[in-house]
Amino acid sequence: MGKRDDLIAVYAEDLRTKCGMTPDMDLLEKVTIGCGPAIYDADASTVAATQEGELETVKNNFLIKKLGLADSPALMDAINQVIDTYGRSERNKYRAVIYYMLTKHFGKESVYR
Repeated sequence: MGKRDDLIAVYAEDLRTKCGMTPDMDLLEKVTIGCGPAIYDADASTVAATQEGELETVKNNFLIKKLGLADSPALMDAINQVIDTYGRSERNKYRAVIYYMLTKHFGKESVYR
C-alpha cells in the first residue's frame, strides 16, 4: 500500500468512528485523489473550522467550483452541519473527509463518477 492508500484508510476510520457513517470507499478514494497533493501537507490536509476564511475557501473552491453549486446561504449551513457531524472539538478535521461528507450531503457523487 502507498501513502495515499494509508491516508484513505485513516479517512475511512474517521468517517466510521467520528462521523458515524459507513464510507463508500470508491467515492472516498476519488474525493481524496481530487484533493491532490494537499493531502500530504500537514496544514493543507486539514480544515481549520474556526477560521472564517478557511470555510469560505471550502465554499468557493470546492462547493461552487468543483461541485458546481450556486452560491447561497445553504452552502455555509451545510459546511457547518458537516463540521458539527465531524465534531467541532475534533482537532484534525481532514479536508478529504469534509469534502466527502459535503459531496454526499448535496448528492453530487456524479461529479466523481
